[in-house]
Amino acid sequence: MSVRVAVVGGGVSGLTAAYALRRTLGAEALVEVFEATDRLGGLLHTPLIGGLPVDVGAEAFIVRRPEASALVAELGLAAHVRAPGPLRPALWSGDGLHSLPTPAVMGIPTGAGSLGDLVDDRVRVKIADEALRGWTWEAGTPISVGALVRDRFGDEVVARSVDPMLGGVYSARADQLGLVETIPGLARALDAGAPSLTAAVTGLSVAAAQNSGPVFGALRGGYRTLVEALRAASGALVRIGARVVAIDADGPGYTVTDADGAAASYDAVIVAVPPWQAGPMLTSVAADAAATLSAVQAAGSAVVACVLAPGSVLPDHSGVLVATDADLAMKAVTLSTQKWPHLAEAGPPVLRVSFGRLGEPVTMTDDLLVAAALADLERVFAAAGLPAPVPESVAVQRWPTGLPHFAPGHLAAMATALDQLPAGVALAGAAVDGVGVPACIGAARRAAGRIVAGLTEG
Repeated sequence: MSVRVAVVGGGVSGLTAAYALRRTLGAEALVEVFEATDRLGGLLHTPLIGGLPVDVGAEAFIVRRPEASALVAELGLAAHVRAPGPLRPALWSGDGLHSLPTPAVMGIPTGAGSLGDLVDDRVRVKIADEALRGWTWEAGTPISVGALVRDRFGDEVVARSVDPMLGGVYSARADQLGLVETIPGLARALDAGAPSLTAAVTGLSVAAAQNSGPVFGALRGGYRTLVEALRAASGALVRIGARVVAIDADGPGYTVTDADGAAASYDAVIVAVPPWQAGPMLTSVAADAAATLSAVQAAGSAVVACVLAPGSVLPDHSGVLVATDADLAMKAVTLSTQKWPHLAEAGPPVLRVSFGRLGEPVTMTDDLLVAAALADLERVFAAAGLPAPVPESVAVQRWPTGLPHFAPGHLAAMATALDQLPAGVALAGAAVDGVGVPACIGAARRAAGRIVAGLTEG
């Protein structure tokens, strides 16, 4: 009889896992993907807005990590990869636009000079003296980024430099995010004995500057190109609108039950949904892991995507990040056609306004959210000497439970949960090893590898 594997979740993690299973198990294996919503892709979503494909979830991947680049190449999509243009983001603080702190590591400056006019002389002195102050560091300390930077550099640096950088990636404030979870290179440098935070950040910044080429890449046509290619290459049987509610042991295999009460047996299962969904499914087969997964919080957000009239002028930046002590409602705006030259070639200007962080849910109606976005954009454009933008097409995309919260200790908890899973069950998704697309792809491939190894040994 052919091998039967269920993949719960049709986002990039689940689809990558299904594809990896197909490559190793062959054409005869049954790979069945259960997707609870009405579409595949998860946080990768590329609707048409004003006739243009616009990514309203993730829009890019880190090309310096190998996972996404390798997968794109395997799927024959390498020619679709596009690099960003030379423009950099600006930072909104106080009532105006400022240069993004540089050199810095995720907003943590190498010195007071990195911050320009974002801070006053009192803060500059504190930053300049940081390397001379007493320093005690215990390796493996589960500390938040905010707590570390606030102690060494002050509140303003957290609010005006670190929060804006981390908030765009994790939809949370620096005080809520673990150091090892979000800036692992800095944690390793401190654990290795860096004499100060300044020294550790400077070392990382120098190393990063030695890398050439773009950091990010995007796909022409948006991420739907990747989603469609993965579905086709996986050869999986896809069940849309099928919400799994339970996974139970069934002899040497497992029974997967959906919300309609339909149940089917499989030799193995990969769970590739957010942890707060995975936990209840796994209670029967891995109670301790299920409790850990269920306890992970979700960070929600929302995106207002706008297509402007042809010929509209955008600020001369790739986007604008917003300090958390500023008075704008949005947390960032991506000036998409400034950031990605291939989008500028394809049609009129496009921008995306982002809202929401952990503990700060987006509760406004769509109309109020659009109004807030336009009000903030008017101020930003005015600061750049430009008239307020007038959108021709607008779409609101809500992600009420978009990203897992990477609190201090999160990765250690996830590692323990993985160890507690029974043979024949694997876990993938953004909570496992990071929120970026490359991290999700890597975790999905490892999950597939675990399943294949178990089936082969069996």
